[in-house]
Amino acid sequence: MEENRRSGVSAIVLAAGMSTRMGSPKQLLRIDGTTLLEIALETLRKTQIQETVVVLGASADAIRQSVSLDRVKVVINEAYREGMGTSLRVGLSAVDPVAQAALVVLADQPFLQASTIDTLIEQHRERQPQIVIPLYRGFRGNPVLLDRSVFAELAGLTGDVGCRAIFGSHTENILKMPVDDMGILLDIDTPSDLESLQEARASAIAYWEGPEPAADRPQLAIVGQEAVAQALVKLGSLLHFTVVVVDPILTAAQTGADGVLHALDFSRLPAAAGTYVAVASRGRFDEEAVEQALLAKSDYVALVSNKKRSQEIVASLKARGFAPENLAALHAPAGIAIGAEGPEEIALSVMAEIVAERRRSRTG
Repeated sequence: MEENRRSGVSAIVLAAGMSTRMGSPKQLLRIDGTTLLEIALETLRKTQIQETVVVLGASADAIRQSVSLDRVKVVINEAYREGMGTSLRVGLSAVDPVAQAALVVLADQPFLQASTIDTLIEQHRERQPQIVIPLYRGFRGNPVLLDRSVFAELAGLTGDVGCRAIFGSHTENILKMPVDDMGILLDIDTPSDLESLQEARASAIAYWEGPEPAADRPQLAIVGQEAVAQALVKLGSLLHFTVVVVDPILTAAQTGADGVLHALDFSRLPAAAGTYVAVASRGRFDEEAVEQALLAKSDYVALVSNKKRSQEIVASLKARGFAPENLAALHAPAGIAIGAEGPEEIALSVMAEIVAERRRSRTG
């Protein structure tokens, strides 16, 4: 208990969501008879956390009836329909005034390890960064630890945004902490997620999955799971690229790609006649993916994003010492201007730019 008081870190458990994709309150989904929310609370009890604040909203009454909340501080987000940003704001307002930092915990990550939380707390105590983010094989996950110095910036959050809303304005004083805990990436949104994530956690996932590709073919490495990324997989295959999806969990069969790289480390890609990277992850892993692609000296790096996010990432890279010549391969926002609107057209504009870049490099 004395150690908990010294940590000066409060936990904010975000459990106010409507679980639209699940069809029922996912906070109450059970694993071996224990709800996801109870698992999250029990994990926190094993750590150096000083206090736990649980933010409820949708299904608050049902959760209170099913989960013992006696040893935590409960607050209600009446505006839960507006998204995660409002829950984070409500949670921060309830944190102990003397807390030095807050750990933002998702209620649907049952495989998160208590030791990972203690590592984040200890790194904050020793190095005093404003934000601590855990990485597994280079992929950014949750929970995120926030120093009190950034609380004021988050106080005005609205809508369906979380901590990432302030990352762009903090090009310095962010600590990205590698951890050996796949649980930071495993969150449950649908009933089918539970079984697949349990299997992923139980298996030893190699860094590379797939046959050794032909070294005389160009390769297209795609980061992301959304519609644009899926369209890029199809177009890349049609244009005779070796298509590689970069993802910590997905299999080649699930993606339709020739192979999967289970690490955000492009130096692990097989040899090829040119490496072209497309980051289409809608903000997830995007900054880390762009940085690693540039460090690996990829021939071309596409960032599929809006102009504001592109500017944030370029500013962050420059702040960390990337010179203009190092950024020459980066196209942000990516794609030839064809007035693209839907995912398929956006993917087409990116592939057209990749083909043009490849032609220039071969004739130049």
